[in-house]
Amino acid sequence: MVEVGQRDVVDIPYNNPDRPLLGIEVLTFDALRHRLRRSVARTASRTDFHQLLLVRGGEGTAMVDFAPQHCAPRTLLHVRPGQVQRFPADPTGRPAELDAVLVLFTAAFPPRLPLTASLLDGFGPPGWTLPPAEFESLDRALAEIGAEYHALNAPDSRRKGTDADLTVELLRQLLGATLLRLARLPHADAAASATAGGEVFRAFRYELERSYAASRSVQSYAARIGYSPRTLTRACQAATGRTAKQLIDARIALEAQRLLAHTDMPVAAIGRMLGFSEPTNFGKFLLRETGDTPGGFRARQRR
Repeated sequence: MVEVGQRDVVDIPYNNPDRPLLGIEVLTFDALRHRLRRSVARTASRTDFHQLLLVRGGEGTAMVDFAPQHCAPRTLLHVRPGQVQRFPADPTGRPAELDAVLVLFTAAFPPRLPLTASLLDGFGPPGWTLPPAEFESLDRALAEIGAEYHALNAPDSRRKGTDADLTVELLRQLLGATLLRLARLPHADAAASATAGGEVFRAFRYELERSYAASRSVQSYAARIGYSPRTLTRACQAATGRTAKQLIDARIALEAQRLLAHTDMPVAAIGRMLGFSEPTNFGKFLLRETGDTPGGFRARQRR
């Protein structure tokens, strides 16, 4: 994991210094702090890989898609590809001193399991405060992944050939099992699947992720997934407590924030990209959704 560029939001591509072709890396948060330049550690960044952070000790505050995430013992964060983040920091803005383990992995590395698909495809919460039993279970699971990873990469005993292939496959399966544990934690999917509208809600979310820049119409999304607008709205309210229209607007507002923070595109161009024919309409929309104008949000992020 290395940083590139000098933008207000830094792109961080996946780069495993131990094994460049291996799609997983396990390290401590302290090791990450020493690897990143100070300027990058203290600014917003966006990665093209998944990050699991399990906090064992210490405190700090991270940011995931512009929402603060408190990090304390038994916190688990899952930052997904494309999300804008700031690494956990102390109240002065310096990188937090956390006793924490990080598992970084590409989207292609874990086995594709139907029950973890929504978790990996960008749905689900960015963080949890785990009950003690869940924390201990997940801590053991990540420790096992870490032990296999470090054994594979130990300089004095680098595994080769079939032995290395078996260890890589074991890492893949151990990560898959860990993701199943995460899928079992409480989040919106659990609420959705417990209702008659669960399948409707899941279909809507995938269609929304594909088409948010093309349509803001509940009727359009309902037609695309084969349900009535009323059925769609009921399913969304059962799963999240919000209407389909509110979820559509929230997704568009999030993408607007990402583009405003991450790019130098003119505000009008961002608005057109997201389906607004007039910059004034885009500005009113973002002000209603976030409390900020496009220019105000961009300036605040860059301060």
